[in-house]
Amino acid sequence: MADIEREAMEYDVVIVGAGPAGLSAAIRLKQLDADCNVVVLEKGSEVGAHILSGAVLDPAGLDQLIPDWKAKGAPITVPVKEDNFYMLGEAGKIRVPNFAMPPLMNNHGNYIVSMGNVCRWMAEQAEEIGVEIFPGMACSELVYGDNGEVKGVVAGEFGLNEDGTQGPGYEPGMELHGKYVFLSEGVRGSLSKQVIAKYDLAKEADVQKYGLGMKEIWEIDPEKHKEGTVTHTMGWPLSESKSGGGSFIYHLNNNQVYVGFVVHLGYKNPHVFPYMEFQRFKHHPMVAELLKGGKRVAYGARAITEGGWQSMPQLEFPGGALLGCSAGMVNVPRIKGNHNAMLSGIAAAEAAIKAIAAGRGGDMLEGYDADVRSGPIAKDLKPVRNVKPLWSKYGLMASLGLGGIDMYTNSLFNFSILGTLKHGKNDADATEPASKHTEITYPKPDGTLSFDRLTNVAFSFTNHEESQPAHLKLTDPDVPVNVNYTTYAGPSARYCPAGVYEFVGEGADRKFQINFQNCVHCKTCDIKDPSQNITWTTPQGGDGPNYPNM
Repeated sequence: MADIEREAMEYDVVIVGAGPAGLSAAIRLKQLDADCNVVVLEKGSEVGAHILSGAVLDPAGLDQLIPDWKAKGAPITVPVKEDNFYMLGEAGKIRVPNFAMPPLMNNHGNYIVSMGNVCRWMAEQAEEIGVEIFPGMACSELVYGDNGEVKGVVAGEFGLNEDGTQGPGYEPGMELHGKYVFLSEGVRGSLSKQVIAKYDLAKEADVQKYGLGMKEIWEIDPEKHKEGTVTHTMGWPLSESKSGGGSFIYHLNNNQVYVGFVVHLGYKNPHVFPYMEFQRFKHHPMVAELLKGGKRVAYGARAITEGGWQSMPQLEFPGGALLGCSAGMVNVPRIKGNHNAMLSGIAAAEAAIKAIAAGRGGDMLEGYDADVRSGPIAKDLKPVRNVKPLWSKYGLMASLGLGGIDMYTNSLFNFSILGTLKHGKNDADATEPASKHTEITYPKPDGTLSFDRLTNVAFSFTNHEESQPAHLKLTDPDVPVNVNYTTYAGPSARYCPAGVYEFVGEGADRKFQINFQNCVHCKTCDIKDPSQNITWTTPQGGDGPNYPNM
């Protein structure tokens, strides 16, 4: 499609993604220079449509960006009142006392929020000061300048036929050029992935690690609702499949709770079915009692970056920068990354304003990477850098014991006796042949507490125009059947939380089927496929989930 002629629009800064990082950058740019010409491009049908997060928000980033956010009516109104942490067995639980937890795990001063609604509000604040925001504009290509720098993106291409040819209503989209381009696409962003590879930004970083986060919103019995209560669990059912991860249950307002489950994607056994682990979890007596008599009103899933400090690539590239989870800024033990996303957006904006004021553009954005690696983001991520590799290599108890001690010493003395541990294999390479493992039988969903995937996907309100090309691309169409099914028992049929992938037929007639219409844009396939044969690309703008209050 490189030969298509497109109109071009010129901006000072082009921002891809209207999440907390991108919106923070846009707001800070305009705060520093009201004449700075800023555009934010969002692939969702509206701002917030593709935002899925826990979320307990540390307001540190917002405090810096919009100090009077309370007076401005931010949808951040449920302070955390109670913190609970449990180790689960199949039928029981043990509470870990709060005093035994590292201080950084304390949620005092944090808020239970819908990050989708927070982003919708942030977009309003941005537009009030002159930021242009275009939802429904998927950025499908990068545009490069004469010196190999990123100078813009292609956005808003519509009307391609299933085979990739131009349909009768084809619209070529536009090129949006900027002195700098900020990629704030979230986890495993398609353009970010290209930029990291092209400029070898991860050459000095450890491998990135990921988790799959799944979440349901439930309306529960008012007598069971405890607004402001935060509960985290570890152990069962993941202890039985020897997988890592845990759960969260957050009581927000209006008798609603967020019920979420995270499975680390470094699991070895290809028979692990993350979605069914989540459904099974809800049958634990503690959870089942809470949800009894309630109803599920929404569902969604999203990958989470878990590599942390040592896995962050270089953040600057010729013509732009990586922001937030495009680079991987989640604090794994705290299960928080939104505050760091906001802080990264602020730091990138400040570096860009200095560069533009000096007459620069299209070069390396000096100062941003250094700011992230020495400022508040570093102070948040560096002390916890060994928790994830300890968990991956030695299991849950070692991560709680050694990881806890390491977090204490890092927090108090800025020193670790462990140094900086390596993660080892990436999540795709961690998958072992099915012959090394026992198949796992999961209980059938009961339709009351637990649900089959396709029923739940309907509660993500996802929609894709079916006549367009599938946005999930296979490098080699023979690999799913000839390699992944034969060697790994077809794990894509299980690791996808939306039922996108199926193996149909038997023997020589077996085929690999991609139901891209179901896709909730979690990116798990791009991460966990053992042959790394699947590439996630953007569908046409506005397609995908339409999350309410996630």
